[in-house]
Amino acid sequence: MTKAFFKSPKSFVTSKKKTHIPVTLIAKDKFKDWLEKQKETLKAQAKAEGFDTQTSKVLVERDAKWTVKTIYAVVSQDIGIQDGAKLADAVRNALPQDTVKAASFEIKASGLKKGAITVLYTGWALSNYVFDPYKKSERTPVQLLWHKDADKTLVDSYIAAASMLRNLINTPANDLGPDEMEAAATHIAEAYKAKINVVKGAKLVKDFPLIHTVGMGSPRAPRLIEITHGKASDPKLVIVGKGVVFDTGGLDIKPSQYMRLMKKDMGGAAHALALGQMIMALKIPVHLRIIIPCVENAVGGASFRPGDIMTSRKGLTVENTNTDAEGRLILADALTYGTETKPDLIIDFATLTGSARAALGPDVPAMFSNSDTLGEKLEKLSLHEDDPLWRMPLWEAYNSTIESPIANLVNSAGTPGDLIYSALFLQKFLVDAPDWVHLDIFAWENNGKPGRTKGGTEMGLRACLALIEERYGR
Repeated sequence: MTKAFFKSPKSFVTSKKKTHIPVTLIAKDKFKDWLEKQKETLKAQAKAEGFDTQTSKVLVERDAKWTVKTIYAVVSQDIGIQDGAKLADAVRNALPQDTVKAASFEIKASGLKKGAITVLYTGWALSNYVFDPYKKSERTPVQLLWHKDADKTLVDSYIAAASMLRNLINTPANDLGPDEMEAAATHIAEAYKAKINVVKGAKLVKDFPLIHTVGMGSPRAPRLIEITHGKASDPKLVIVGKGVVFDTGGLDIKPSQYMRLMKKDMGGAAHALALGQMIMALKIPVHLRIIIPCVENAVGGASFRPGDIMTSRKGLTVENTNTDAEGRLILADALTYGTETKPDLIIDFATLTGSARAALGPDVPAMFSNSDTLGEKLEKLSLHEDDPLWRMPLWEAYNSTIESPIANLVNSAGTPGDLIYSALFLQKFLVDAPDWVHLDIFAWENNGKPGRTKGGTEMGLRACLALIEERYGR
């Protein structure tokens, strides 16, 4: 299955074909002027089809032989990822499937803001994404020519990373365990000539006791996976991703309706790999470490128990009050390890709490930071990138909620507000308090939207890349 993880949308960019169709973009504020200059037949067609500034339709102009001459679409200056996906979907739906299969398309645009074409291409490519290792897809790819204003490197790196992320999340746990996650990380490391280190067995027990404890109930061995890339003299950046390949809830077993999607509980690891892959592809000058604590939280005779007290890598003791609060345990050891080298910035991704979904819904991840400046900047960038994050408080008064009478901490307070309690718990395991961002993500699309098919999806990826590019350059 490893190769399937890295399958990108089918040839969304192509060379010019015999059937070649221009897609002319009309700026929303210029639509009236554009329409006045057109032939009466096209004006009448636009009116009859309801093609105006308020519609997401496209207008297909044909010649006397009924051959498609041009496709017109109205866009705003603030093109978002979904706008690019909607445009590709509209083109796909406006033409017969055979025509789409045989054609190449070319964006014709002028007067758009810098970066708009790149955003459009990214959305267009994502509209071609399908997950089809188990069932052949009938979705027809809509193929574009490169536009001179598109940042080819950025689009290519994002699509490759996002596709890999989605493929990993969508793959069922019987085909994606710790071994396969390690294989995926190895593939990325080899592609970018990075170093990979995997810790398991006796060394994991000794050095990463919480990771071992959570994973010891499964016959599929737990491990810590680490990729290192870049010059040691560059700023240190650490990205951590929760890699629970399947979460039964452990002995505090989940009800079946909540266990159904737990193949996606490694969504944080998929995000960490995807962001790290883009950083390497774009040659951002950082000393990068990607750290993935990878386990299966299974039910078995060796499973850890409610009431167990465990000692972490940092030396803090944790009373286990809920085996279904396992993600923060494996992240605790990983964050300690990641911050021991005094990084400039550490970012972690985790499909961590249901309370984050209850607070913000499935589309807006909760974001925490120990730096007001950093948190405010990332939130603003996320809105600019059409990749929303919402900052939540590290409310210090709640620290008493995660205290244990017989250990340093409990891993689950059992009262409403778990998204904040879990973030406070993680903060305890940082060493020397570097700039830190914690993203509590859903990593799943329930219904399907333009550019976001139902299934695994990226969240916060573009926002974090924008932050890293702004902070370190490219």
